Amino acid sequence: MSQNAISDGEAFASTALSEKASPDPVVADVRTFDIDSQDLPEGYFRSPYFIGTLVAAGLSLSAGAGTFALAAPVLGVINADIGPDPNYLWVGLVYILTLALGQLLVGRLSDLFGRRWFFISGSVLSLIGCIVSAVATSIPMLIGGTTLIGFAAASQLSYPFVIGELVPFKHRFLSMGFVYCWGFPLDGFGPAVSYAFVQHSKHTWRSIYYLFIGINFLAVVFWFLFYFPPSFDERWAHKKTRRQVIQDFDFIGLILFCGGIVTFLMGISWGGALYPWKSAHVIGTIIVGFFSLVAFILYEIFVPLKEPLVPMHLFRNIRWVADIFMIALGASVYFCFAIVWPIMVFALYTSDLTKGGFLCCVTGLGTNSGQIVSGVLGKRIGKQKYQLIVAATLMGLFLGAGACATPYNQNTIAALLFLGCFSMGWLTNIGLTISGMIIPTQAEIGTAIGVGACIRETVSTIAGTVYTVILANRLARTIPAEVPPKLIAAGLPSSSVAAFLSAVTVGTPEAFSKVAGLTSAIESVGIAAYKVASSHAYQTVFYSTIAFSALAIFCSLWVPNVDDMMTDRVVATLHKRKDEEAGEK
Repeated sequence: MSQNAISDGEAFASTALSEKASPDPVVADVRTFDIDSQDLPEGYFRSPYFIGTLVAAGLSLSAGAGTFALAAPVLGVINADIGPDPNYLWVGLVYILTLALGQLLVGRLSDLFGRRWFFISGSVLSLIGCIVSAVATSIPMLIGGTTLIGFAAASQLSYPFVIGELVPFKHRFLSMGFVYCWGFPLDGFGPAVSYAFVQHSKHTWRSIYYLFIGINFLAVVFWFLFYFPPSFDERWAHKKTRRQVIQDFDFIGLILFCGGIVTFLMGISWGGALYPWKSAHVIGTIIVGFFSLVAFILYEIFVPLKEPLVPMHLFRNIRWVADIFMIALGASVYFCFAIVWPIMVFALYTSDLTKGGFLCCVTGLGTNSGQIVSGVLGKRIGKQKYQLIVAATLMGLFLGAGACATPYNQNTIAALLFLGCFSMGWLTNIGLTISGMIIPTQAEIGTAIGVGACIRETVSTIAGTVYTVILANRLARTIPAEVPPKLIAAGLPSSSVAAFLSAVTVGTPEAFSKVAGLTSAIESVGIAAYKVASSHAYQTVFYSTIAFSALAIFCSLWVPNVDDMMTDRVVATLHKRKDEEAGEK
């Protein structure tokens, strides 16, 4: 293996490069940068460049995950302030669409062209998006700001390969746990922080975006000052110019993929939300998107491409495929309860924003806690395959047990949901770290994790739609079947039942005052019956998680242990600024 010096030997320059042949001809010219961590200069991992990069990744995670985590719970409040506009649901949709699209592009393109400016630009874009959103005077303006935030989050949430390639293999689990700590305060406590801003800040919901303007500004500073990974010329060892890589790039595949994934996910997200499932808008976009993705896959398989958007040889690695789908299935459970649990909290347990806000934090806190603890213990416990099997099993057991939900066992359900999400966080962190390790060449770590992220967002969107459809269908059955008989038996005229059900959804004293024949006693009976009927619908959602958990368990059986990979190997090192400039000459 030939060693190539790329620095003049100064303390924190990139030290040794190892040019390795890739098993796939597509990446044969891309160099990986292997060195044993014991051979790095003394103090390398305490250098400003390394620590500054970790801080930049942590700040970016906090902004990329936190901005939408804080905004989503108060979208109704935002719509009431600068709307009302029925298109406010697009605020959530564009974030999902741009994130799914962007993560694959960031991973692949940064593998080819170098990472530095993708991550600086991502935080700059998020900064601009937060400024636009903070001063938004209409829902379309907020949608535009969120579009920028979603594209930016694609790079901000690509920390697994940024950090993974900079630390020894044996510390990849631990480094991921460290980065997740940065997301804990805002992602974990997101709903509580959101409602606190709405209730106690003079800027109300705009304070969310003001907060992330500051965080993104700091992230830009840290990326710019400290993150100097291998440059384009160093990655390609001067074998190709930028123009050659651009000429060889798969632009047709890019068009097919972008058009297909956006159209398909748009149709899935529209169904039952903006348009009925049987509408031409939904059916047409799903069909067009699906066949565009089929065309993309066939194009990538059968057309000889020098630089494909998605190297299809990744999918010949059954262990990697199983790992990616296991992560996606686990993430889909979180996506489900990130949507359903807040609705359930305010439907069954409380109308108080402060109490409800803290209850809504259960999913985020459980997930973040599982990610952090697994980062600390993932290597120490070892036998990662069995960790994943146990985590997937516990996830299914705890969430399935949530089917015991009633309006009167709030603490039990919160505890079960926390434990289920903790298990899911453990599963996704261990699986995500492994996904960047079990690939043929570390030159494609960005591509592998980016493709996995796109699959994860797609599966989560589909699963989220399944859960919401199940909930809507069950509510449409349980409430009409269970509530009217209780109301009529309590003395409410049958002609007032429909008005009562409408008043319950509004939840204000004014709404109840308009119901003819309603007394306080009848109101109490009706509300109790409504909560019980609703709980029966939510029970079905908990039951449905068992199927997704079972699939995750099956996938985990194919994921390997990586104990034998816990070595001192580092695949990329950081430069000083002048080394970056020298590498580009």
